[in-house]
Amino acid sequence: MQASKKPQKYGFLLLPNYSMLGFSSAIETLHMANWVTGKELYSFCTISHESREVPSNTGVTSLADYLTSDAPSGLDAIFVCGASPVTKNENKTLENWIKKQANKGISLGGICTGSYLLAKTGLLDGYRATIHWWSIANLRDEFPQTIVSDHLFEVDQDRYTCSGGTAAMDMMLFLIGKQHGMLLASNISEQFVCERIRAHDDPQRIPLQARIGSGQPKLVEAVQLMEANIEEPLSSEDIAYHLGISRRHLERLFKTHLEVVPSRYYLELRLQQAKQRLLNSDKSITEIGRDCGFGSAPHFSTTYKSFFGMTPRDERNKQGNVVTEAAPNNRKKRQLWKR
Repeated sequence: MQASKKPQKYGFLLLPNYSMLGFSSAIETLHMANWVTGKELYSFCTISHESREVPSNTGVTSLADYLTSDAPSGLDAIFVCGASPVTKNENKTLENWIKKQANKGISLGGICTGSYLLAKTGLLDGYRATIHWWSIANLRDEFPQTIVSDHLFEVDQDRYTCSGGTAAMDMMLFLIGKQHGMLLASNISEQFVCERIRAHDDPQRIPLQARIGSGQPKLVEAVQLMEANIEEPLSSEDIAYHLGISRRHLERLFKTHLEVVPSRYYLELRLQQAKQRLLNSDKSITEIGRDCGFGSAPHFSTTYKSFFGMTPRDERNKQGNVVTEAAPNNRKKRQLWKR
């Protein structure tokens, strides 16, 4: 990427229920680049497909500057701001529009789950890309031609993708640094009272060791064993045996540092995995329950409802991701922009 001498024009394609935090993190960073330098280094607009009124995941409705049918020409990049969780509704007209932008030589980016739409159109084939950690496994399964990482963001030639949230700010700071120098990027970071500019290969999730410190390696190893054995859960005795400690010692570690017994922590871990797959996978509820270590569908449903307050079917239906069960054989409105 060469240092930019001309103002960059970016478009943000807002999908229904887009992540407000990811979108805001991106545009605030560009706005601050202009403010710090006193120059218009970046201009940006919002684009929608079917209606100029676009609801965010917070319930706040934004008024897009343009529809795809009258989007401005001369954009340097278009960032797809995806829904959270990912929306898989078919929209061939929108997909064809995005392909046309790529054919024009416009760079393309994905914020939060926006990467899913780009992958679906084949525009991430052969590229390194990332997505919010809830959708990483699903992206890998559905689009094997995409090189999916669990990094904060990826910049691969003219494809820019990030995991969402504040990672959009890190990605924009990286682009600004490449185009106008890291001194400007650092000044912007300081304006946001940001401790540091995170690198693209920083992990999306905070590792357990970072949360509890490095003084409890056995606890970290125990959690790693749990995470590696979701489909066939280990007993507390098995975990303690693999760690070379007693079960009582294992329970004491969990109660002291995580304020929960090992079996409860393990169950919550499996249920969170199940919720993630319900919202991001097309697998049947029965298959998901089995993949997360529940021996029967009724047991899975009862346990899930006890923890989340709704059944797995209600969870999926609530998000509009209704999937036919397979046989068990295998507001407030506000205008963000002015034209």
